[in-house]
Amino acid sequence: MEDNRTARIRAADADRERVATTVQTAGSEGRLTLEEVEERLTRVYAAKFTDELTALTADLPRPAPARPGFPLTLAALRRHPALRLHLAVVVVISVVAIVRWAVLGAGFFWPAFPMFWLAVSLLVHAGMRSVRERPGAPVPY
Repeated sequence: MEDNRTARIRAADADRERVATTVQTAGSEGRLTLEEVEERLTRVYAAKFTDELTALTADLPRPAPARPGFPLTLAALRRHPALRLHLAVVVVISVVAIVRWAVLGAGFFWPAFPMFWLAVSLLVHAGMRSVRERPGAPVPY
């Protein structure tokens, strides 16, 4: 038989810091008084087990999950060669269209239309990549 005390998980410094941040945030939002923050922080840093930490934030709301950011970033371009190739094609076609417009001397800037749709296609491609990278996303075959 397993004793209840042996089933407890010891808290790491990172666990204490995470809970301390939650308590401090609740204090700055006005959910806890200054005295409550001080008392809970004292208990956070004295905690030895994770269940003690959980009890200190049980009455506080959970933070909202992070929203995904803009899908076309330098990190995304570094991770995905297909995205870099798509960006290169968009740039080349845009430059060719602008040069042709300048050489022909057309008054109306018609390259804006194809450049817009090329940019939309690039953003959709990057957005689909970011959706596939999210945790729990289905793995493509």
